[in-house]
Amino acid sequence: MTSRVTFVSPAMNASLRQARFDDGGPIDAAGAALARAAAGALPAAARVVTSPTVRCRETAAALGLGPAPSGGSAPVAPVEPVEMPELAALDVGRWRGLTLAEVGAAEPEAVARWLADPGSAPHGGESVEALCARVARWLESSRQEGRILAMVEPEIVRAAVVHVLGAPVTAFWRLDVPPLTATSVSGRGGRWNLRLGHPPQADEASAEGS
Repeated sequence: MTSRVTFVSPAMNASLRQARFDDGGPIDAAGAALARAAAGALPAAARVVTSPTVRCRETAAALGLGPAPSGGSAPVAPVEPVEMPELAALDVGRWRGLTLAEVGAAEPEAVARWLADPGSAPHGGESVEALCARVARWLESSRQEGRILAMVEPEIVRAAVVHVLGAPVTAFWRLDVPPLTATSVSGRGGRWNLRLGHPPQADEASAEGS
């Protein structure tokens, strides 16, 4: 059996626009409109999971993931999205709610250490290395579960790609994940493949032999 996970990054909000560490704010009106316009473009899934953040939950709702409202159109997946603690955003401790520029001005050495050393957590939260290990454990535990849609923070997508490619954790910062984009991985025979360059509505069965 081939396991498939499609990771979707959340719509834009004020924190993303300002390069601010997530402060729990909602997606903005433009982001919500783009998400609603993309509803129905994602493949159906047996299971839908989300990062436990406001912007991921709101993006999932705007995309139509989970049960449709009364009188609404059919959802992408007729299952209730489940919040997964394992897919929580990176814990940046006391930097939460601040912009990277603000932190850099106040703690330049700490920021430089954080960006250079994946095992470092000068903010008092979680290191990038720990995040990547957490996401890798979740991905491996999800084998044999069929097709999963995961509405997750960009850093979760980065961590998943690092694991799938067997890349060094230092590659984490070299991966860009734009809002409302899909990244798909498929696993079979003890390995994972990363699928690039396909439209969200494409039939992923073509990746079966990858």
